[in-house]
Amino acid sequence: MKNIRNFCIIAHIDHGKSTLADRLLEFTKTVEGKDLQAQVLDNMDLERERGITIKSHAIQMDYEYEGEKYTFNLIDTPGHVDFSYEVSRSIAACEGALLVVDSAQGIQAQTISNVYMAIEHDLAIIPILNKIDLESAMPDEVEDQIVQLLGVPREEILRASGKTGIGVEEILHAIIERVPAPQGDPDAPLQALIFDSVFNPFRGIIAYYKVMNGSLRKSDMVKFINTGKEYDADEVGILRLNMAPKEEVGCGDVGYIISGIKTSKEVKVGDTITHVKRPATKAIEGFEEVKPMVFAGVYPIESEDFENLRSSLEKLQLNDASLTFQPESSVALGFGFRCGFLGLLHMEIVQERLEREFNMDVITTVPNVSYKVYDKKGNMKEVHNPGGLPDITLIEHIEEPFIRASVITNTAYIGPIMTLCLGKRGVLIKQEYVSGDRMEIIYDLPLGEIVIDFYDKLKSISKGYASFDYHIHDYRPSKLVKLDILLNGEQVDALSTLTHFDNAQNFGRRMCEKLKELIPRQQFDIAIQAATGAKIIARETVKAVRKDVTAKCYGGDISRKRKLLEKQKEGKKRMKQVGNVEIPQKAFLAVLKLD
Repeated sequence: MKNIRNFCIIAHIDHGKSTLADRLLEFTKTVEGKDLQAQVLDNMDLERERGITIKSHAIQMDYEYEGEKYTFNLIDTPGHVDFSYEVSRSIAACEGALLVVDSAQGIQAQTISNVYMAIEHDLAIIPILNKIDLESAMPDEVEDQIVQLLGVPREEILRASGKTGIGVEEILHAIIERVPAPQGDPDAPLQALIFDSVFNPFRGIIAYYKVMNGSLRKSDMVKFINTGKEYDADEVGILRLNMAPKEEVGCGDVGYIISGIKTSKEVKVGDTITHVKRPATKAIEGFEEVKPMVFAGVYPIESEDFENLRSSLEKLQLNDASLTFQPESSVALGFGFRCGFLGLLHMEIVQERLEREFNMDVITTVPNVSYKVYDKKGNMKEVHNPGGLPDITLIEHIEEPFIRASVITNTAYIGPIMTLCLGKRGVLIKQEYVSGDRMEIIYDLPLGEIVIDFYDKLKSISKGYASFDYHIHDYRPSKLVKLDILLNGEQVDALSTLTHFDNAQNFGRRMCEKLKELIPRQQFDIAIQAATGAKIIARETVKAVRKDVTAKCYGGDISRKRKLLEKQKEGKKRMKQVGNVEIPQKAFLAVLKLD
């Protein structure tokens, strides 16, 4: 055990952690020859196309140092805030973390929140300045920032370049010297923490775990503590580039288990595996429940695909534990699911993965949050989507969730950030200096306002320097109205939203303008209207596609032309009564990106 090192790589998005992981794999000769490609661990097509890591990936490497053999378990993590749950799971399975900072950009938002997460778990942190081969690198200034954030001596900061391989040897030596070996008792009852799981169509569900105490052998009878289910360990082993079966996975090691589990509900990330004969008395702690921020309806395009969508979501949930869903129905779209996501990027990725990995074509509705609605008799009802809102005459008041948000940023961006928060109906609680020129601002904000594009705007006005963290604080009464979109007088329930009274008119107008661009022209006029209750607050018209019926009349009396035009007008009117308007999927998504 003393020669095992478990570590993860944490960094802000685009600071080069996947490239650095490639170099580590190359130097330890874990990946050679034809397998060597850029971002080896990003094995999803989506990850390669977008250049982001979505899943955390585990891989084991061997390295010889001063005549001794060491085993490294590396867990590569995502950098985007929407996948911070993946990072928290990786951190729980490690004793050390490589903190990668881009020497051209310095410490950024996600770096700080990930560092705090690692410190809470008592990980040994090795600070690394990456990309020092760039001309725009400012190693000395960025080193100052790291010293200020972590309070480490300057000599402990390693300089490296993932692209050229400078300093990779030093990193490997630092891992051996600074990261502690896993603490655990090989003779105690088995306790293994599940930190990830994947679905394999031939072998069932494969769980990845780290053995905290005891050891796990092939064909042991094991029990999952939280679900209480018992299984036979058909195959156990370690994670190389592919899975490598072994007779035994020892204490402190990271491995996988295949036990023919068929239903996804039986594997919960954060659960503890133990033996049936000699069980551990308690489960391992240290996992927080995930908190979805954004809710949206996901509906199959064909109603008979409902069951397929359910099984696809269950399989996806194995691979992405931060996704939550429950069934719901809608007038316009039939049966579907109300899904909870961590953010808009997460929602986009889930939708794209459903399409690619499971061939599911889905429609996603406008995202929103849950509200508490009180009627005149004093009863309270939780409403997740605008369609569930009772009649306006019965409502006493509506309460919406407020969050306590903490934004850490550079003093240079305080002004624009405050303007943004006030525009989102925020209430300033306090502001204070954290260190040097960094400030923490604490705001109470309505969750409904930050769901759509708050995070993207915060990032762009602070050039990526603001870190944003929040927790649900309380519910407060708000003057909310339901904004309906009508097409030719017919309400489209999938486009309804709950919005604040002051924003309704502006929002309705912008939605109508956007829909006018996106809805294809038909043979008849389409009226797009935004309404709150019975009051129409905005309108746009999509003009009909017309044929020039008077082209054959040259000269002659005007009444001939008039007669043809009247005949056309009658036909358009009749068509409008029977015609229905198809709304393209783009229109649902465009509502999210109104700005």
